[in-house]
Amino acid sequence: MSVAAPHKDLPRTGVAALLAGLKIPGEIQLPNGAVIPVGIGEPVYRVIFHSERALRTPMTEMGVGRAYLSGDIEVKGDFGALFNARQNLQEKVPLRQKVQFVYDFIRTATKMNAKAIGDHYGLDDEFYLTFLDNRYRFYTQGLFQRPDETLEEASEHKMETMSAALDLKPGMRLLDIGGGWGGVTQYCGARGVHVTTLTLAPNSARYIQRIIEKNNLSGQVFLEDFLDHKPEEPYDHVVIFGVIEHIPNYRRFARRVWDVLKPGGRMYLDGSAAVEKFAVSSFTRYYIWPGTHTYMTLQDVLAELLYHGFQVLDVVNETRDYELTMVEWAKRLDSAKEELIAGWGEQNYRVFRLCLWGGSHAFKTNALQAYHMVVERTSSPGPRPSIPRRFRQFLGSLR
Repeated sequence: MSVAAPHKDLPRTGVAALLAGLKIPGEIQLPNGAVIPVGIGEPVYRVIFHSERALRTPMTEMGVGRAYLSGDIEVKGDFGALFNARQNLQEKVPLRQKVQFVYDFIRTATKMNAKAIGDHYGLDDEFYLTFLDNRYRFYTQGLFQRPDETLEEASEHKMETMSAALDLKPGMRLLDIGGGWGGVTQYCGARGVHVTTLTLAPNSARYIQRIIEKNNLSGQVFLEDFLDHKPEEPYDHVVIFGVIEHIPNYRRFARRVWDVLKPGGRMYLDGSAAVEKFAVSSFTRYYIWPGTHTYMTLQDVLAELLYHGFQVLDVVNETRDYELTMVEWAKRLDSAKEELIAGWGEQNYRVFRLCLWGGSHAFKTNALQAYHMVVERTSSPGPRPSIPRRFRQFLGSLR
């Protein structure tokens, strides 16, 4: 791909030429210090190229991302506005990465889950808590009743919505899959609900255990994969916030949820979603979400839950909520820039900056969606068709 450069000092190919061809008003600073205005209107950003090589950065997500992480490219001003150029970048997934993904997907899921979670959540708690809400510390979307609400208010609405959907009452037993930093334990435990939390992150387990002990809550936390969890008795309800992205085998997931729930028990699930399964960019899979992280495909999750004897009570689009959440996370991350770089290094700060601003843009443009659903376990296990049966059904549906 090439873009005609409107300025004689810019190369005709590469990311600098791409920026120059956009309508977004901004500035390009060359390695010699010269500043070239682009677009029409008051500049909202400045992209600084520190070398001639940087000017010719390949117009791929991986190329641009790596140039930014290495410091070859610097961005000042409205970082989020630049993601409007993303649609003009090429996506080239290396063959090696494709092979690695297939290998990870077919090998033992629980081992892969633990490694992937450790890679993304392995930094200290304080790193994440600089940008998450300070009430329940959710690493998933809040629910905004108004765009100008605080992140803390949105997190409160999320808990209120979940509690009402599950009709939680004191004495109930709730399973929290992937407990994060204990928001569900904190909220539900204070209301007399016994929360059992499963997490694969040791720092998360320690954090939640401290919440239980400090507040004298009825709850427990296990460092265990949900796919391996076998409770002594079924739970009243299940909640899973932003974890389905780490469990792409929906058939196995639905079967396990059926096994851990009482008849009539409900599950509240939410997550980020894409129209096509496995549609994750090579940069995202390499630097942000390694392993088999996959945005939820709503249609496939619902199909497996229906096949496994659940009835669907509610499905709600929360794409706008996730956009607002990620914008607030990104702003808080940028406000804590110096602290984050001093404590965890420049590259970690830049990786998360790309993740959060890029994510907010993806939700804004509907490249990603977000949903929550509520399902209820019936008394019938459902047809649970095998792979051969599904294939026969597919052939039979052809006209």
